[in-house]
Formats: sequence, C-alpha cells, structure tokens
Amino acid sequence: MLKQWTESQPRLVEVAAGRAPADLVIRGGQWVNVHTREVIPGIDVAVADGRVAYVGPDAGPAIGPDTQLVEAAGRFMVPGLIDAHMHVESGMLTPAGFAAAVIPHGTTTIFHDPHEIANVLGLEGVRLMRDESLIQPISMFTQMPSCAPSAPGLETTGAPITEGEVAQAMGWEGIVALGEMMNFPGVAAGDRQMLAEIAATRAAGKTVGGHYASLDLGRPFHAYVAGGANDDHETTTEAQGIARVRQGMGCMMRLGSAWYDVASQITAITEKGLDPRFFILCTDDSHSGTLVHDGHMNRVVRHAIACGCDPLVAIQMATINTASHFGLERELGSITPGRRADLILSSDLTILPIETVIAQGAVVAEGGKLLVDCPRIAWPEAARNSVHLGKTLTAGDFEIRAAGDSARVRVIGVVENQAPTRALEASLPIRDGVIEGQGETCQIALVERHRGTGGVVNGFVSGFGYRGRMAVASTVAHDSHHMIVVGTDRQTMAAAANHLGALGGGVTVFRDGEELASVALPIAGLMSDRPATEVAEAAQAIVQAMQDCGCTLNNAYMQHSLLALVVIPELRISDLGLVDVTRFERVELMLDP
Repeated sequence: MLKQWTESQPRLVEVAAGRAPADLVIRGGQWVNVHTREVIPGIDVAVADGRVAYVGPDAGPAIGPDTQLVEAAGRFMVPGLIDAHMHVESGMLTPAGFAAAVIPHGTTTIFHDPHEIANVLGLEGVRLMRDESLIQPISMFTQMPSCAPSAPGLETTGAPITEGEVAQAMGWEGIVALGEMMNFPGVAAGDRQMLAEIAATRAAGKTVGGHYASLDLGRPFHAYVAGGANDDHETTTEAQGIARVRQGMGCMMRLGSAWYDVASQITAITEKGLDPRFFILCTDDSHSGTLVHDGHMNRVVRHAIACGCDPLVAIQMATINTASHFGLERELGSITPGRRADLILSSDLTILPIETVIAQGAVVAEGGKLLVDCPRIAWPEAARNSVHLGKTLTAGDFEIRAAGDSARVRVIGVVENQAPTRALEASLPIRDGVIEGQGETCQIALVERHRGTGGVVNGFVSGFGYRGRMAVASTVAHDSHHMIVVGTDRQTMAAAANHLGALGGGVTVFRDGEELASVALPIAGLMSDRPATEVAEAAQAIVQAMQDCGCTLNNAYMQHSLLALVVIPELRISDLGLVDVTRFERVELMLDP
C-alpha cells in the first residue's frame, strides 16, 4: 500500500539530499517535464516509498547496495498516462482485469465512473468496484455515479442512486469525484436532487463530472454550467469544446472504441492556438479487443499527435492537465518530487512505444509484458445472478401489431463512430396484422431483466445492415442495462434472448436459429472475471458474427449497447417506451398516416 506523502516526507528529504539510499533509481534519461513543456537530457530519477524523491543530473549519492537500477539509456522519461473519464465495465472486465490489460500500454492512473454497475446493483455495486480498484498496482480512482436512472421517469434501473447515497460515498476512501451528471435538463431546470448531489460533491472539495449532450449553447447550457459541472466529454466539435473551456470547464476529448472526437476538436489548439491547459484526453468506452490489440491512453496520445498536436502538448493533456483538473497535481501527473513515481520509458515521443512502465515506484511492465499481479475481490452471488427475465420468451413477445397494409413508424437511426442517433421515420408493411422490418430497418426490443417482469418494448432501428434471419442480444445496454435485442426475425430474437438469460448475461449473436458467438458476462451482466485476452477473443468473435450477418459498421457492438441511452439525442428505447431525447419525453412508435 502506497504511503501518504506526509508519512514519506522525511525519507524523501533524506534520499534527495543523498543521505539515504533510494528504493529505485532510473539513470540517464531525457526528462519530459510537463510543467515547463520541455525535454531535459541527462537526468536521473530517485524513488523512495513509491514516490519521486529526486530528479536531477546525478542520483549517485542515493544509490545503495539494495537500490534497484533501471537504465534509461537516453530514452524519454514520460509521466505515466492518465485516463480522465472512462467506464471499466465497457471493457467487459472487472477493475483487476482492466488494470492488467492497460498497464503494459503505459496507463498508470484511471478515473472511472462505475455507473453501469450502479444501474444494476446500486450503491453496493459501486462499493464492489471501489474495493477492487483500491488494491490494484496502479491508481484507480472511483467517481460516485450521479444518475441512476440517468433520466428519471424515462427508464427504470435495477437500483436507483439517491442524493443521500451520493453524500455518503463522498466520505469513502477512493471516491474522488461525482460521475458524469447526465441529467442536464434536470440541472438546467433546477431539479432539487441533481443540485443537491452536485452541492454535496463540491462541499466535499471534489470534482463534478459533466455530461451536456446537447447542441444548445444558449441559456440551458449556461444554467448547466452554473449548476456546478466541472467538465464535459460529450463535445464533438471545435465550437462545442471551445464553449466549455471558455466557461471554465475541462473539455475532455475522447477516443474510445467507437468515439472519434479528438480530430474534430483538437484544432482549437493546433489551428486556433488556444491555451491547452483545460483540454484533456480520455477514452470513455473501450472494449477489451481495443485494449488488447490497439492500446489504451497511448493510443489516444498517438492519435492526438497524428492530428497535428505537438507531442509534449498531447502528453500534457494525458497527464498534468488531468491531475490538475481533479485537484491531484501534487500527487500525480508529472515526474517531480513528492508525486507518485509513475512513468514510462519510451524511445520516441511521436509514436510513443511503451517500453518500460513504472507505477508507484515498481516496474510493472516491460516490453508489453505485465510483470505484476492485479488482485481480485470475491464477487458475491448477488452480483453473479442479475439477469431475471421472468419467463421464456417467444416470437410473439416481439410482435408489433397494427391494422391495415402499412404503418408509419419512428425509427432509431444509428450513426457510425458517434454516440448520438437520428430520429428517423419509415413506412413499413403489415403482414397478418404484424408490422415487419424492411431493407435497412429491422426490429429492436428492450427486454426487462432486473425484476423479472417479462416486459418487452418493441421498436425499429436502421443502420446496421443486417441480412438473413439473425439477432444480436446484449445485457450491456447503457445506462439502465436491461437486455437489448436487435434482429430481423422474431423467432431468432427470442432464441438469442433466452440463451442470454440462461448464460447469466453477456452478448450473443444468433443466425438461422443457431448460436454464432457469445461472450459470457456473469458479473452484473456486464463484466467477466476472465483475462482480457480471453474476453477480447470472444468479443472479436461477436464482431465477426455481426459482420457475417451483414453489418459493416465500425465497432457496431458499441452502437448496439447504446441504443437505450436515454440521455443522448435523438431517439432511444427504454423499458417505458421510445424516448425523444431532444425533448426528454416518451413518444409513440406509431405515427399518424
């Protein structure tokens, strides 16, 4: 367990003065100083009690007989990378599995919002995520989820989060912020509970995560900012990002598995020349395949550089900017005395190969190989038994009945690589009293899975390109995490849903009545406790199965998992019906002819 700075202070002084030996010394590196945005050659770093004690030209006096030596050999010494906003559950992994996956990529700090599990298991789920996060060899800080349900009155969760629980969690070890405040209409309207949650967070001296998924930069936006949100990751354009920063918010630019929002915003820095201090990089949602094959925050930094950003600025946006945003700049984000000894050795600042990773003074990865254990907690039975369908589903549960020859209906339109959807309309045929999908438009259904009500809400979705008799079902369905089933054949949709219920949660793809691929996610129907490589292999089989069914979208599974996200425009589905997110109200599936 890392000691507090106050406990280590006397020893840090002795090591820095050369009067006591360090635990570890890194020799002969190029110091990437994110405070001054410069690279300084010929520097040694001495570490004691997991913290930096000395940074200078000669750490020789701090080298004792038991001091571990790491030869930088002229390589760049880069602060460990920090993910400012993300959801561990999106990787289909528990905190231990996620840490094991990202450590070799140079991530040494994570700020995660477990609002996925909060929607299933409530405050107890948050506590379990926090407990496993605290025992990892890297720093995993937990943000207390703010919105479960994310939009009260528009969806039903497995367990609600109350303002009292938010206030309670602010006193827990490891809770450093309020998770993204997604109920932006509530904040702008002065909703008492939302304002109370924010006030409790600010009273505890902690950061308020924002989420303003609206294009309206008028009075509602200003009211939201006045309500206390400190950042926003839902920006997708340069103008939106600049608007946040001008109001004193952190603009969190994300590159996740399906969100490509850096290129469209980083021009505020690269072309307009704005001060980058309030611009921050994050991932938001990264599935296990991305983590195993493409990377984590190193991938985001490389992408920012490829978009024309100065490498040192990109590194600042993934280190010191983030630490400062959360009020932890004296603890994290730079290679300077007193901070946690989190750093990367890399031979190139542009492509940023992650050659050695040091976290809290220990060498945790070398050459892409994890060198430490990432401990797990014992997840209780309640967390492993969370999928309750209430009945065996049949094709009849997915019928949408209507009179006549055709029906005018609302359709959810998927947008590739973006979280927002489009509110579309279509005229669909009616056969034997049942509305049928046609062409690009297929069926979507939300199956209630928290209380076993047997409820099914049906609708239509367009954009996946599915063909043949197929279905995709998932209990990962942000944010309420019921079961989302998308398919072209009702019998196949029922088969996929029932299989997933028997599996205890996860994702499955069926075609012609047979299972093509499945990922079992037994913990809250969201996560696996298997290694990331195994989960990634199973997840890749899901991607391939979706492609085999005709889908060509990039990371289509991420789009599938967001179809019930009733806080991002324009049209979504919930257990209460279709939701128009531009107006935050339920709407009918059927339109007047």
